[in-house]
Amino acid sequence: MTLSTTWLSQSAKLKTTFSALALCALSNTAMAAAIDKSAVQFIGPLGEDMQLKPYQTDHRDAIIANLLPSLQKSSDSIRVFGNELDWQSFDKVSALTLGGLQALKFTASTERFSQGSLTLKGIENAQLFIDGEKQTEKNKSYELALSQGDHQFVIITEQVANWNEVELDFTAKSELDTVQFSAKQQHGLSAKQLFDAPTVSYISMAPKGDYFITSQRHYEDASANQAQYVTELKDAKNNTLYRFESAQPSNITWSPDSKSLVYLLNGELKRLNLKTMQLSVIAKNLSGASGFQFFDNNSLIFSWSKSPTDNGKLTKHYQGLQDRWSYARTTSQVYLLDIATGLSKILSQGPLSHSLEDFDAKSGRVLMSRSAQAMQLSPQPATELVELNLATSALTVLGQYNTFNQAKYTDDGIYVTAGPDFNNGLGRDLPEGMLANNYDGQLYLLSRDGKKATALSKEFNPAIGQLNVLKNGDALIKVTEQDTVQLYQFDLSKKRFNKVNTGFDVVEQVSYSHERIPSILVTGTTASTPQQLKQLSLGKSRAKVMWDSKPIGYENTQVASLEEFNFTNKDGIEIKGRVYLPHDLDSNKQYPALVYYYGGTSPVTRGFTGRYPFNLWAEHGYVVYVVQPTGATGFGQEFSAKHVNAWGEYTANDIIDGTKAFLDKYSFVDSKRVGNLGASYGGFMTMLLATKTDMFSASIAHAGISNITSYWGQGWWGYLYSAEASKNSYPWNNPTLYSQHSPVFHADKVTTPLLLLHGDSDTNVPVGESHNMYTALKLLGKDVDLIEYKGADHQIFARDKRFDWWNTMLAYFDKNLKDQPQWWQYLYPEK
Repeated sequence: MTLSTTWLSQSAKLKTTFSALALCALSNTAMAAAIDKSAVQFIGPLGEDMQLKPYQTDHRDAIIANLLPSLQKSSDSIRVFGNELDWQSFDKVSALTLGGLQALKFTASTERFSQGSLTLKGIENAQLFIDGEKQTEKNKSYELALSQGDHQFVIITEQVANWNEVELDFTAKSELDTVQFSAKQQHGLSAKQLFDAPTVSYISMAPKGDYFITSQRHYEDASANQAQYVTELKDAKNNTLYRFESAQPSNITWSPDSKSLVYLLNGELKRLNLKTMQLSVIAKNLSGASGFQFFDNNSLIFSWSKSPTDNGKLTKHYQGLQDRWSYARTTSQVYLLDIATGLSKILSQGPLSHSLEDFDAKSGRVLMSRSAQAMQLSPQPATELVELNLATSALTVLGQYNTFNQAKYTDDGIYVTAGPDFNNGLGRDLPEGMLANNYDGQLYLLSRDGKKATALSKEFNPAIGQLNVLKNGDALIKVTEQDTVQLYQFDLSKKRFNKVNTGFDVVEQVSYSHERIPSILVTGTTASTPQQLKQLSLGKSRAKVMWDSKPIGYENTQVASLEEFNFTNKDGIEIKGRVYLPHDLDSNKQYPALVYYYGGTSPVTRGFTGRYPFNLWAEHGYVVYVVQPTGATGFGQEFSAKHVNAWGEYTANDIIDGTKAFLDKYSFVDSKRVGNLGASYGGFMTMLLATKTDMFSASIAHAGISNITSYWGQGWWGYLYSAEASKNSYPWNNPTLYSQHSPVFHADKVTTPLLLLHGDSDTNVPVGESHNMYTALKLLGKDVDLIEYKGADHQIFARDKRFDWWNTMLAYFDKNLKDQPQWWQYLYPEK
């Protein structure tokens, strides 16, 4: 019996010999099946023309390490010293070789977490790499622990005396551990791809559009948690003119005439002449300086911060609410630097920090914002918008606002982004009695003297985010539009918003030229396609792809299919959602599902990857439902305003009813195997839902809030967030809100197994929030686990922690939703 692939179970052997049809699978008593001879591919010998073979040199490991990336990427052939070598199956390999390096490549696929040992026989020296990571060998054997999915095996062999005697034996740990070997090129999405694949992390276009800068970032096993960057200067045709390789520049800014650029590198402020490519040092000793911009062709404007020195005192006397922040006593001022001499002069001064908003070199004016007080007593800090006249040194206060985000000059005044309550509620568009959610950004036009303000976006549902101003005075803005992030142009003369067609679900970074019709660079993704860099012009529908991560990091990768799923809640409001389906889904089978949500003031956007990788979860056999409950921005002010003073009241109903509708629609989802998870406010929602419903079979809360009062008082920004989420409500005037909406006060109602995850250095939602719930549930004898990530703050960023964190979540759900506890027990063995 000949099969293209073979399943191996307990005590089964994968035996490879060149005289016996290549690859066989043996059971305890007899041969179970023989798989296709192409299941394992061979390339080599490599380096045959050398007098000494690679393994005979002092740099053996380095040679193999450098060879590995080429072997991983090559699908059909590879060129070695100008000679093209084809991959071929074992039966085509000569039994006699000259002793150079040979490479074997095959795919191991598992439908569940599986363990076993792989033994190499007939090979004196070999190195095994799984998904690019070198494995540790002991007595010619490798202990394997493979998560569900596809894994690439590369074996680089040395000193093979006789290929007829080469064997690869795999022994499963138990009858549950099954591995399928093949030579297929298509494979499922992996965690390493999502985290390690190259991305464009920075873009910047020259004012005239004739140059641009990109920085690419990627990770690899050798550098572990340290990201690798390559920054390049390119011309308009995408040709590389200059590459920064020794170190990566920061604070890049272009001269107005596009003839030079300035950047920080190794503590020095440098200038690169774009015509001659000559470098010069402008200034040194700029620790704490940032945000450099050309004020004109001769000077730079920037911010310079200074942190107080440690006075050695044994105590700290808190002088305001913000004093809990580690950076609260750091002050920042605005400076002007003369390029010719390197001399800097201060533009703002006093005890208050000043933030640079914008400047107008022609009129000699600088626009800044500052806190109204050094240590505010109000739970809603006021911001002053001030303007400096460089000619007279006069500083004018244009206004003081309780909600403020950003300000930029335009010919007709000053654009301001702020919440609906800006300037005494100028931007509110709500029914009588509703309180605005000031995380729902709005756009305003302020007169140059600050005396008159006009609301520009009251009837525009997307929430305004990043603001830029084009040469003609129009605004170029990033917005949250439902569950997408889009780019819009605000036509100032027509007072109209026009969508810029980028083709992305999520616009990430934007840079543009200062021409009459600007050229725009933009990076982004869709929910199902990885990052691209595109160039486009306003008014034109077509965008040119300048760079694409798919062929680099996702070649031959299968990705989950995506479906839109919306439902109408009990209040008659449409609740948006989407469903990720495993790429090999069989609708005749029953699948476990995961329900994800945030529930706070922003929707879960449609990024291809992120901290919560929906496409990866689908690859692991879960149907994933992402729901956008009431209260999020991007759907209009009335929708977002329901977040205020609710603390889960509407959100919980939307998640429960949405999950019921999801289960009704998708009959291949097993209603008895549905898990739910969320983080931060979503972690709060997970805990709260556990007290309200038993429809979920397992739940995960990352950095969740269990007690609204302790979060309000102890989280660094708890009282600020509560100024919106609990507007005008405090523990003393609305104790019911703070107690009865807090999950820990209803811990006795929890029946669902719950995993609590938290960074032990979380300053946003202190780790005590998980401790509260863990203590309560343990005392009540409930099924609860608590796992802390050492040194991690509110989010899990470090590569090693991120992989462990993703594995932990999937292993927990495998244990509870698939009845597969082995992965969890492998990660967290009972002692």
